[in-house]
Formats: sequence, structure tokens, C-alpha cells
Amino acid sequence: MAEIVLGVGASHSTLMNTHWEETTHKAEAERFREALVTARERIAAARPDVVILLGSNHFRGFWLDLVPPFTLGVGECIASGESGTPKGPQRVDAHLAGHLAAQVVESGRFDLAFSARLQIDHGQSHAIQYLLADLDVPIVPLVVNVFAPPLPTFGRCEALAHALRAALDSYPEDKRVVVIASGGLSHRLPWPDWRDPHGEDDDFMVQAWLDGRENWSDYDVRRREIIRAAEAAISPEFDDRILDLFETGKAAELAEFSTDEVDTEAGNGAQELRTWLMMAAMVNYVPAERLAYEPMPEWLTGMGVVVLDPTTRPLAP
Repeated sequence: MAEIVLGVGASHSTLMNTHWEETTHKAEAERFREALVTARERIAAARPDVVILLGSNHFRGFWLDLVPPFTLGVGECIASGESGTPKGPQRVDAHLAGHLAAQVVESGRFDLAFSARLQIDHGQSHAIQYLLADLDVPIVPLVVNVFAPPLPTFGRCEALAHALRAALDSYPEDKRVVVIASGGLSHRLPWPDWRDPHGEDDDFMVQAWLDGRENWSDYDVRRREIIRAAEAAISPEFDDRILDLFETGKAAELAEFSTDEVDTEAGNGAQELRTWLMMAAMVNYVPAERLAYEPMPEWLTGMGVVVLDPTTRPLAP
């Protein structure tokens, strides 16, 4: 049986890499980065044989020609390497990944998409860079669509997490598994609903998402300019409420959130909290330890880190 020994949720931002020197909230930035180091140390101490890496994709591996709700990497995994994140092949536990794909499909609960040549971007490689640095451990990547509506519901994400947990329980070998959720917390990217763009920038973005599969870097300069010109839209109150749910073992309440509710309260980037919900569900919603929360306007994002240790005793009801 594959045993989940730790869960981690962590925000990501490539602006950590590209605009560190321009960051004015240095103390907050340092505290967040130190929390990533602490989380990495906790992962190392858990001695994982494999990491299941739940993350989003920012139209660098998936394009509007095909956007599955959930895609499991079962073979090659290539990181796009944008903005100083890791680039090139990433080591995948293909045997475990294949088992998960087969068991989830054969259960009849999901027709899970899979890829034998998956391209990931900073939605997952940011976690590889900071949480798995110098750890020789393979991954099983799962990409959740959080940016190309219609999006899978939070409840559907929870259901897939339960199916993955059941598939891990049926794995014939002993493996120690860490589950990492990359993304969130509150932030708003200057990205349109591809179905209803308004204005020149929106039209450019949608065209990039349609045509960028072979030449995404051709669109990247203007794309980065649009992102850098955006004003931060961080909601610390929302973020604190979410982190409190995790700390009190009540993260299952996220399954009742709606896409519109999250967008209104916390921005389109907060749709990445689907991965946090899935991670928590796979660790049976044990109470989390909050390692950091810093609202970082220079990075456009409320940056948080939590650790869920299944060896801890659940809170009394």
C-alpha cells in the first residue's frame, strides 16, 4: 500500500524569481521564503519515495485546442522553464502514475485524462524549485484546469482526491507519499474569460492561448508586460478564513465553494485552491500547521504555506 506521510500547500509566484530585488516588502518576502525552506525540511524528514504534485497550468502546457479538467502525467514530464523555474525533463514514478490512472478509470468514478508526455509550467515547477530542491524524489504530476472555464467544481475536485486516495490504498508496493498542492491564495491575473474577451489585451491573450502550443515564448514578452501592469487584488480576510479552515481541520468546507464565489471574493487566481482542497482530502483533512501568510502586492498574490501531518491527532469536535 502507498501511504501518505505528509501534505503541503504553498503559493507560487514567478515574480519571486524575476523581481526579488524590486520587492519592497522584503521582510514579508523573506518570511515566506523561509517558510518554503521549513516545508522542504519537513518533506525531507518524511522520507518520501514519491511526491504527488497537484498544480495548475498557465497556458504553457495546455492550450485552448484541448483543456481537460484533470490530466495525470504517466510518462515523460517536461518543465517549460519560464521565469527562472526548472526547465526540462522531470523524473516521474511512471509505475505508480499508471496504477493511479488505471484504478481511477476502472472504478467508474472518473474518466481521467492522462499524458505520456506532459508539459508543466510554474504551476508545478515552482514547487519543484523550492519544495523539492536537492531532494532526489520522483513526482506524479496532476494538472487541474483552473483558468479556462468552465472549470471543474470544487466538489468534483474533492471527489477525484478521494478516488486517488483509494487508488493509493490499492497499490501493491509499500511507498511513502507526500502530496503537494501548488497555487493560491487570493490574486487576480489580468486574464479574460476566453469566451468573452474585451479589448486589445484580452484579444491578445486569447490568441496566445489558441496558438501558443509550438511557440509560447513568442507571446511571452507582451504577456509578461500585461501581468506586470496589473494592480494587486489581494484579500487577506478571505485568505485568513481559508487558512483557518485548514488549521481547524475543516478544509472540507471548500468543497461547497463555487467558482463565482471564489472569483468575486478572491480573484481568478484563487481558483487554484482546488489543489489545496484535493491535497487536504487525500490527507483526510487533518488539521494543518500554518507556516506563513504574507500578502505580497509586488507578487500580486496572498502567499501562504501550510503543512498537514497525518500523524497528528484530529481536533475534538
